[in-house]
Amino acid sequence: MNIYNLTLVLKPDLQEKEREDILEKVTKSFAKKTKEDIWGNRDLVYPIKKQKKGWYAHFTFEAEPNQIPTLDKQIKLEEDIIRYLLIKE
Repeated sequence: MNIYNLTLVLKPDLQEKEREDILEKVTKSFAKKTKEDIWGNRDLVYPIKKQKKGWYAHFTFEAEPNQIPTLDKQIKLEEDIIRYLLIKE
């Protein structure tokens, strides 16, 4: 098992239920979630996909290396995630 950090930037105009559904879909791929930080709405330094604000969430989790390509593909297919960063610790 490896430890990973994932930061997501979602569209700021999503309803709470929509955000929860997206985060639930993403986090079910984690073997063990060790840390969850919800930063909320923040200003972006530059516009991304015509958005000037973003809703941030950060996770630290453990997963098998073979699960990461599936998680990466799942995040890329989600239209409401405007940016993400997934790194191995």
